[in-house]
Amino acid sequence: METIYIILAIAGLVLGYAIAKFIEKRRASGILSRADAEANRVLIEAKIEAESIKKDKILQAKEKFIELKAEHEKVILNRDRKVVEAEKRVREKESQVSKELNTNKSLNGELSAKIKDYDYRISFLEKKQNEVEKLHRKQVEQLEVLSGLSADEAKKELVATIKEEAKSDAQSFIQEQLEEAKLTAEQEATKIVLNTIQRIGVEQTIENCVSVFNLDSDNVKGRIIGREGRNIRALEQATGVEIIVDDTPEAIILSCFDPVRREIARMSMHKLVTDGRIHPARIEEVVSKTEKQISQEIADVGKRTVIDLGIHGLHPELVKVVGRMKFRSSYGQNLLQHSREVANLCGIMASELGLNPKVAKRAGLLHDIGKVPEKESELPHAILGMNWAEKYGEKPDVCNAIGAHHDEIEMTSLYAPIIQVCDAISGARPGARRQALDSYIQRLKDLEDTAFSFTGVQKAFAIQAGRELRVIVESEKVSDDKAAELSFNISQKIQNDMTYPGQVKVTVIRETRAINVAK
Repeated sequence: METIYIILAIAGLVLGYAIAKFIEKRRASGILSRADAEANRVLIEAKIEAESIKKDKILQAKEKFIELKAEHEKVILNRDRKVVEAEKRVREKESQVSKELNTNKSLNGELSAKIKDYDYRISFLEKKQNEVEKLHRKQVEQLEVLSGLSADEAKKELVATIKEEAKSDAQSFIQEQLEEAKLTAEQEATKIVLNTIQRIGVEQTIENCVSVFNLDSDNVKGRIIGREGRNIRALEQATGVEIIVDDTPEAIILSCFDPVRREIARMSMHKLVTDGRIHPARIEEVVSKTEKQISQEIADVGKRTVIDLGIHGLHPELVKVVGRMKFRSSYGQNLLQHSREVANLCGIMASELGLNPKVAKRAGLLHDIGKVPEKESELPHAILGMNWAEKYGEKPDVCNAIGAHHDEIEMTSLYAPIIQVCDAISGARPGARRQALDSYIQRLKDLEDTAFSFTGVQKAFAIQAGRELRVIVESEKVSDDKAAELSFNISQKIQNDMTYPGQVKVTVIRETRAINVAK
């Protein structure tokens, strides 16, 4: 029984599998039939759409062809019209040319007749000209016979007579104009100068060669002198200023022709006395710092001066030169004050004459910069100042005014005579200048330059109003024996080359230092 049941189960399973396969097959055939139907439908729709697209493209192509054909016809019509117009113009030109040819034939006949007439007239004029020349020669010959002079001599005499008459008339005219100009110019110049002088006033300056250093008590004098005078010698050697310690209560006198040196010595001594440490090493340190301070003060003075005068764009080197004028004098007159005075005078006078007052002030301030050279030069100070101005980019009018204010070169602008006049006004007022002081300072400078002309000289100071020349030499280059010989040679050169009152003592100092540092 179990076997039968197993067989029946297997048969049922087989039957169920067969039924499932049959059902699946029927489903697949249905799906295939539906797919074929869908494909046919899509194919039919694609054919229909392709036909419609084909028809649209054919219609578009036909429209494009029609448009191109119309444009081509238009181009052909334009070309035909242009060709017709060109043919018309050619026919018109041909007709015009033919008319002109007919007209020229008639004109040629008239032109040939006129040419013949002109030829006849030219020949007639040539005959008449020959006859006139013959008559002129006859008249000249008759005049030469009557006057006893040839034609060339008569011409020369006539020209000489005309020249004399013209020269006489010109001289009389020039004389009249000069007299009239002198009257007018003198009146105007007097008016301008008076107005300028009345509108400016400056204090009268008196430059001297001595500065007084005031002390709190006479006890400080001994510290300044130092043991065996070493401090005062160190000060004199470092600054080149003669320090006079006498019986004057609470005062020490500083004597030197160079105001810069005197100022350095005065400020250095003030710092030393205030600090209380006075010895040779400290003195050298303070003097070195003071020299730098003075250099800065020179630059500041130059800047303040150009700002006060309203001068802009001045080169920094020229500003320093203006600052150095504070410590220079000309014929006893402070050079900076003189230059400021000339600048103000020039500005006022230029305004009166209708010129640019700023340019005039600029030239007036710089007109004496050649008097403050860092190195001595053989050139006149006006030419040297002009060279500096040209070097540092000043305008030609300013340079010419600087160089021509003492007539070393020709004046080429109206600013030059203004500078010359204002310089004379500033220097000619009472008490402005003293010739003796300027020549004295020049003599002291010449003394120092004489010492520097020898090899081995490190420093040279003219002290005691030029009665002593103190020379400091380099110990490596000059021995003790050569120092004595150098002193003799310098004294001989001073005696032979210079003129001076009294005697000049030449002191040559040779110093050897040994310095070590303890660490």
